[in-house]
Amino acid sequence: MSDNRLSVFKTYKLYVGGKFPRSESGRVYEVTDSKGRWLANAPQSSRKDARDAVVAARKAFGGWSGATAYNRGQILYRVAEMLEGRKDQFVREVADAEGLSKSKAAAVVDAAIDRWVWYAGWTDKIGQIVGGANPVAGPFFNLSTPEPTGVVTVLAPQKSSFLGLVSVIAPVIATGNTAVVIASADAPLPALSLGEVLATSDLPGGVVNILSGKTAELAAPLASHQDVNAIDLTGADAALAKELEIAAADNMKRVLRPQPVDTDGPDDGTDWTADPGTRRLTAFLETKTVWHPTGALGAAGSSY
Repeated sequence: MSDNRLSVFKTYKLYVGGKFPRSESGRVYEVTDSKGRWLANAPQSSRKDARDAVVAARKAFGGWSGATAYNRGQILYRVAEMLEGRKDQFVREVADAEGLSKSKAAAVVDAAIDRWVWYAGWTDKIGQIVGGANPVAGPFFNLSTPEPTGVVTVLAPQKSSFLGLVSVIAPVIATGNTAVVIASADAPLPALSLGEVLATSDLPGGVVNILSGKTAELAAPLASHQDVNAIDLTGADAALAKELEIAAADNMKRVLRPQPVDTDGPDDGTDWTADPGTRRLTAFLETKTVWHPTGALGAAGSSY
C-alpha cells in the first residue's frame, strides 16, 4: 500500500428532515480539540436552518407519535446496535471533543449506548407508570393516558458532548415527541455523527434534527417559535435560560430547566453517568383523561 495517499477529511453536515444539508447560510466555523488543534469545520446553522428543522419535526410528529410504543422501542434499540458497530469512531471523536484518554472515552461511549438501550426499554412501559384507571364515584370508567407534547427544542449539554447528548435526546423521542437539537457549540462533532447513525437506524426522517452553531443564536428563534411546543434548556447558562423562558411563555411552551440558576455555566454539576430515572421521560408528556359510562344493571344499581 502506498504511503503517499491523501488523507480523506470528513465533511460534517447538519441532519434535518432525514437529509444532510449544509447550512443555508453557507457558513462554517472551526472546531478544535482540548489542545487547540483543528479537527474539522462544522456548519454554522442559521435561523432559516432552525425554522426548516421545526417544519421537518412537525411533519414527522404525526407518524412518530402514532407509532406503537413497542415499535418506537425497536427503533431506539436499533440505534444502540448501530452505535455499537461504530464505537471506534465515536471513541475517537469523544476523546478529541472532551480531552479524554481513549479508555475514558470508551467508557463514555459504552455508557451512551447503554443509555439508548435503557430508554428503548421504557417506551412501552412509561404509560403504566404515569397513566391508569382513576377511582371515581359513579358508574364511569375514568382513564388517564400519557400523550407526547409535540415538537421539542433540545439545547444539548455543552460539556458532555455524547453521553449528555444521548441522555437528553433519547427520552424526548422515546415518548413520541420529535426533536430539534442544538449541539454543543464547542464540541458538535459527536452530535453530527450521531445524525448519520440515526439516518440508518429506521428512525423516520424529521424525528430528530441536529443543528450546530452558536447556541444562543439558534435558541432564540426556536424559543419564540409558535410551532415549538416545549424546550429543554440543559445547554443554556443562567442568563440565556432566563431569556429563553420569557420567549417560551408567549405560546406557553413546556420548559425543562434542570440546572440551578446560580451555576457558573451550562449543565454544570450534572452527573450524566447517574441513573437517569424517569424524570426526562415524563417532562414532555401531557395527560389525557377520558370518562366513559359503564351503565347501570338491575334495580340494585350494580354496574360493570
